[in-house]
Amino acid sequence: MHPFRSHTCGDLRASHVGENTRLSGWVHRVRDHGGLLFIDLRDHYGITQCVVDPDSDAFALAETVRSEWCIRIDGEVKKRTDETINSGIPTGEVEIFIRDMEVLGSAKELPLPVFGELDYPEEVRLKYRYLDLRREKLHNNMILRSEVVKDLRERMWSIGFNEFQTPIITASSPEGARDFLVPSRLHPGKFYALPQAPQQFKQLLMVSGFDKYFQIAPCFRDEDPRADRSPTDFYQLDMEMSFVTQQDVFDTIEPVIAGCFEKFGNGRPVNRDWPQIAYRDAALWYGSDKPDLRNPIKMQVVSEHFEGSGFAIFAKLLEQPGTEIRAIPAPKGGSRKFCDRMNKFAQEEGLPGMGYIFWRKAEDGSMEAAGPLAKNIGPERTEAIRQQLGLEMGDAAFFLGGKPKAFERVAAKARDIIGVELGHTDLNRFEFAWIVDFPIYEKDEETGEIDFEHNPFSMPQGGMEALEGDPLEVKGYQYDLTCNGNELVSGAIRNHKPEIMYKAFEIAGYPAEEVDKRFGGMVNAFQYGAPPHGGCAAGIDRIVMLLADEANIREVMLFPMNQKAEDLMMGAPNEPTPAQLRELHLRLNLPES
Repeated sequence: MHPFRSHTCGDLRASHVGENTRLSGWVHRVRDHGGLLFIDLRDHYGITQCVVDPDSDAFALAETVRSEWCIRIDGEVKKRTDETINSGIPTGEVEIFIRDMEVLGSAKELPLPVFGELDYPEEVRLKYRYLDLRREKLHNNMILRSEVVKDLRERMWSIGFNEFQTPIITASSPEGARDFLVPSRLHPGKFYALPQAPQQFKQLLMVSGFDKYFQIAPCFRDEDPRADRSPTDFYQLDMEMSFVTQQDVFDTIEPVIAGCFEKFGNGRPVNRDWPQIAYRDAALWYGSDKPDLRNPIKMQVVSEHFEGSGFAIFAKLLEQPGTEIRAIPAPKGGSRKFCDRMNKFAQEEGLPGMGYIFWRKAEDGSMEAAGPLAKNIGPERTEAIRQQLGLEMGDAAFFLGGKPKAFERVAAKARDIIGVELGHTDLNRFEFAWIVDFPIYEKDEETGEIDFEHNPFSMPQGGMEALEGDPLEVKGYQYDLTCNGNELVSGAIRNHKPEIMYKAFEIAGYPAEEVDKRFGGMVNAFQYGAPPHGGCAAGIDRIVMLLADEANIREVMLFPMNQKAEDLMMGAPNEPTPAQLRELHLRLNLPES
């Protein structure tokens, strides 16, 4: 017999009754039933109930074992009585009568429980992640992640893509986040960078004649942590194609993503007709470029109803250039209690408040508008707003004003809350949409300088001619795929013509010499017959987060950092030794504590 096991803890069934077996695993829990000891033994594959009585030679040792000890047991498979069958587990018809036992690894008192899935402080969970990963829910999340990666990889291979691995140590590149720099020992004073994405390398692969590339790529960005973002590293399904249009990329990646969600989404519906929404429209309707389309509510501009009105705050705002008033319809939200709660929410988010109107039944049975705004602007304007928004008795509307970028974030959050609390958002489905026509440039409000708003390598719509006009009107062949309020995919048709690339960077304040210095390899390559090409990257962590129905990305990552970008388990980051600093020709200039 194998020294550790003849079966796993998920193998045994009624058909094995009478057989001798050997199992190895962890003690999930121990129960003392008046002389009989029951040990639930767990491994990666499942749980098997084991029983030992005082007549067994193993009883004395069995009395000493505790939760999470690693043990081996030998015994006979017996059928449980009908009243003790556990239909909740695959092995629930049988149990093992223990004849022999060996402790393979004892365990100290546990800093967090494995059995029971109790809520525990995240700092403890991350420090003892190897114990946390034994817990059923987290363990299953990691198996799901493995299966999702396998599925995505197989789908990409099946449609003719080749998998290539690009370098991990490279040069610094402006990808929209901070680089992790790596000092060079052989080149004192110079630094490598960990790649924020394989962007330049995958484009060079297209120049090299490889028509379809993908990889499950590690990416490194020194970012502030969020619930849906790691502060250090993440993985993405990275792909690139030659001789393609934007629609070709969509048609290629859509069945890959949709098929994966249909396979692992536990039966939740997946929309197959993915709308394409212009960035400008997404900002207007949803206040966000990653809208949750499970919520049908759309915001609308209602500025005309407040111009010259009795509501002085909005009327004066509209006298300033670039301002507008938007309304968030709230069907079924027509109670003062709900409206006051939403107004308080806006104040907690840093705005002065959020105006509202709600429509209720008057004493004479007719419909009347209520709320401070209704009193200030009068019944005619109020009725015009109601008709524009398509609202009825028992409904409400909320209003925000100013320059859109100043209130869109709060408006988007308010829309989400309204959708969920009033029952408009169908939480049990996946809704995808492409956000397209992203602006390439943005203006700094303080300095007036033009810089890239999004990926600097995107091809401008209209090519060189588009770059001759107002930079703020230039749109790129750039796109994001959103799902349930999360950005899952980002990509673009690339700027593969050196003359257009130089011009695009010049507008953002990068002279040709700087472009050559930062992207010399790619710019040089584009002078030797670069094909039109484009692609995208899908975030593995976020895909699994949605499929596992988790709100925090750390619940689908094996060994994540905490909110301060610290690895509490391994003690990273740590201080280098003086010898390491000397070898790298570095001296620390630390801030004063």
